[in-house]
Amino acid sequence: MSYLSFLLQVLLVSLTGVMAPGPITALTVAKGNESPHAGAAVAAGHGIVEIPLMVAIFYGFGRLLEQRYVKASIALAGGVFLAIMAVGMIRSIRRAEVGPDKYTRSALVTGIVLSIGNPYFLIWWATVGGALIMRSVTFGTAGIISFAALHLLCDLAWLYFLSVLSFKGGQFFGRIFQKVIFAGCGAFLVFLSAKFIMDGVRGFT
Repeated sequence: MSYLSFLLQVLLVSLTGVMAPGPITALTVAKGNESPHAGAAVAAGHGIVEIPLMVAIFYGFGRLLEQRYVKASIALAGGVFLAIMAVGMIRSIRRAEVGPDKYTRSALVTGIVLSIGNPYFLIWWATVGGALIMRSVTFGTAGIISFAALHLLCDLAWLYFLSVLSFKGGQFFGRIFQKVIFAGCGAFLVFLSAKFIMDGVRGFT
């Protein structure tokens, strides 16, 4: 495989991963209602987790993430956290508390916590991401650095796009649109929370 072919593969695989609907997508859209730059902050938090995770997987940490009880524990913890966030989001709609101070200020922290608490994100890195890391090594230091940079840029571009799109929609359609987005994201988080918890329980049985 040539270097350019490898970079194209990283681009396509990274985009399919980041564009897949998940908790980070939902929270980015919700936070984007109040700030077009929320996606950049979420991506930064996501990257804070990804960079050391890439290094750890390179040194064999990926095998630990594939262990049954480790995956189950992460799923349970992530499910509980998503449930708390979903309830808070839905309650804020009923109390008419949707606003920039409540949701945009913690976008960075949200990116960090949702990345750590998402079992599918960690499994992706232990499998697909791990395979890409091993391929990048064949191109030396330049391959490793370009892989990491391209993957992080894909995260940033997509999440920033989502928050800008959400912000423009909120400006155009107003407060009702904002509440509908929060309600939809809250419901999606409830669904993901239940799925994470059920997957975690099955992992222990």
